[in-house]
Amino acid sequence: MRESKKSARILLHAVLIFGAVVMLIPFAWMILTAFKSATEATQIDPFVIFPKKWLTDAFVSVSGKMNFAKLYLNTLLLILGRVVCAVVTASLAGYALGRLEFKGKKLCFALVMFQMMVPVQIFIIPQYLMVSKMGLLNTTFSLVFPGIVTAFGTFLLRQSYMALPKDLEEAARLDGCSIPQTFFYIMAPLTRSGMVALGIFTALFAYKDLMWPLIANPDQGAMPLSAALAKLQGQFAANYPELMAASLLACVPMVVLYIIFQKQFIEGIATSGGKL
Repeated sequence: MRESKKSARILLHAVLIFGAVVMLIPFAWMILTAFKSATEATQIDPFVIFPKKWLTDAFVSVSGKMNFAKLYLNTLLLILGRVVCAVVTASLAGYALGRLEFKGKKLCFALVMFQMMVPVQIFIIPQYLMVSKMGLLNTTFSLVFPGIVTAFGTFLLRQSYMALPKDLEEAARLDGCSIPQTFFYIMAPLTRSGMVALGIFTALFAYKDLMWPLIANPDQGAMPLSAALAKLQGQFAANYPELMAASLLACVPMVVLYIIFQKQFIEGIATSGGKL
């Protein structure tokens, strides 16, 4: 019995290691290509993996073409704005839909579920017209605008509030707490793990959002990293070392954030039961 368990554990670890290696191959290819020349990056030779000479020309060229300081700032403002708005609005809406009783509650929740089921591309034209009418194109607000309200976050936090026992609200009501006091001082702190999970998901979705920034913020100085990388690729040809160098530099903020908030990241994903 012990031998079979040991063999099963070895097999499981071997499969997990293989999966991890497969997932790391694209990142390794990106790093290696960033230090190659354009000719070496496009040659078809499966036996040439490492660059013959490690070059930094791609990084120098990309730094001259793209203002990474401004792109980092735009991306950071985009992530912070969407995370704050998503957590605040989803917490309020999730508590109302999960714990309160009011007329039209089922209809409101049905609308939230409907928004989750339809593709996000359907909302691009109305959102663009709204931002355009306000005269706020090529601004930080236009980047944050689609994430002010999140159906996914509302549903996620609704489930978190519904998992809490009703005795908490009854005890708060007996102590004379109003609905806002019950929410802010008792219920909201108990759903902190759900808020962390929502913040993680929102940050990742905002970081890799491509279509909306290209539409709402086409100016070079107003777009985030994802849109700037898409603009870097040529129409008829592509300089792969430059693309990989820019992609490598674009990964730096998320890697730093993950290193700083690694514990919260793992706890949020594990508590929510979701996957990326």
